[in-house]
Amino acid sequence: MKLWGKILIDNRIERDLVVYFNMDMEYQDNLKAAIIEICDKFDIEKPYWLPNNIKEFNQRGKTNFTKDNFIEVINFDKFVIEEIDEI
Repeated sequence: MKLWGKILIDNRIERDLVVYFNMDMEYQDNLKAAIIEICDKFDIEKPYWLPNNIKEFNQRGKTNFTKDNFIEVINFDKFVIEEIDEI
């Protein structure tokens, strides 16, 4: 499994990164570690998961984080994470 992180400004991908899951860890631990790695590489704070993010990610394997998910002011419109299956 892979997690694709994207920073969007005006609906354009400004930065993106794909992180591979460590298959030796539990799913939730993998997800958390992947998000932390992506945020560290993008030099952004970790977003807060709101109920709509949890629902959206559980249903579609994808969610968008906006200014409402961050305490600090952000210089982008959306931070998107999407789970990608191995082919």
